[in-house]
Amino acid sequence: MIHRPPAPNSANEQKIQRAASAVLYATLVLLALWIVREFLPAVAWASVFAIVLWPAYQAIERRAPFKGRKTLIATLLTAAIGVLVLLPIAITAIQAGGEAHELYLWLRDAQENGVPVPDFVAHLPVGSRQVSDWWQANLAQPLKASPAMKNLHGDTITSFGRHFGARAAHATMTFAFMLITLFVIFRAGPRLSATVMRGARRAFGADGAQLLQRMAAAVRATVTGLVVVGLGEGVLLAAAYIATGVPHAALLGAVTAIAAMLPFCAPIVFGGAALWLVIQGSLIAAAALAIWGFVVVFVAEHFVRPVLIGSSTRLPFLLVLFGILGGATTFGLIGIFIGPALMTVLMVLWVNWAE
Repeated sequence: MIHRPPAPNSANEQKIQRAASAVLYATLVLLALWIVREFLPAVAWASVFAIVLWPAYQAIERRAPFKGRKTLIATLLTAAIGVLVLLPIAITAIQAGGEAHELYLWLRDAQENGVPVPDFVAHLPVGSRQVSDWWQANLAQPLKASPAMKNLHGDTITSFGRHFGARAAHATMTFAFMLITLFVIFRAGPRLSATVMRGARRAFGADGAQLLQRMAAAVRATVTGLVVVGLGEGVLLAAAYIATGVPHAALLGAVTAIAAMLPFCAPIVFGGAALWLVIQGSLIAAAALAIWGFVVVFVAEHFVRPVLIGSSTRLPFLLVLFGILGGATTFGLIGIFIGPALMTVLMVLWVNWAE
């Protein structure tokens, strides 16, 4: 009996097979992403840190003591990120712990005796009587019996504490997995970088690899802009804290610098400091601090930061601003870096289409 080889598939069958393969691959990829969905934020943050620190990785690797020692380099860079993130949190927690006893005594006294009307209320240019009446009705009496505090009962505080604890535990786990992922990325080193670029060229050609490099440059420029502007705002506002007599000015300046690395978060810090000055009766100092803070933030967020990021990514001012704010609105904190990268893709596609 003669066995004949199977006839080659027709062109139509080959198209069906390619389509079925594409559907199968897409389904498997989506299923895999759905399985690891809880770890995607950690992977995204690790990717951002890896992109930013990749020039430092290459510079360290070129030095004689570190040649071929990928595990050591990965350990050093991962530990550096861990320290840079955890050190400010630890310092703030220690400082807050030192003030916790005084805060507890103040809260206990307010619960039993209320909060007296500050002297500055009587000197307000408008609305002093209304503010005084509201304060007398809600805060001047013992807070445990105040109508304004009736919702702050034990169950509410307990629920808030549980929610905060759950969020803190989730953030801690995400940070831990981010460090593990970052170590693995650095440990893979140039081999991973070469694999990614080779995959981009195979899938999208030379233009795809170039686009990937532009996106990485956008992420790196965004981080540089955030850090530089944040440190600048922290220094300028720390000087204002010292000039206006705000306590713990250096620590508050460091907190302001960290907050300023996120768009429009610095006003929360200097606004709280200005409110403290108002409660102390220093109205002029509070107004000066608030005005100076808003001027610094306005100039930094609308001009300095977009220029720093745009000059490296060759993006127009408006696209940088839209990328940062729109990315943060859509994807949360990680969107600050994703937004400018996507705007870079949009700009490259537009230029290629228009040419």
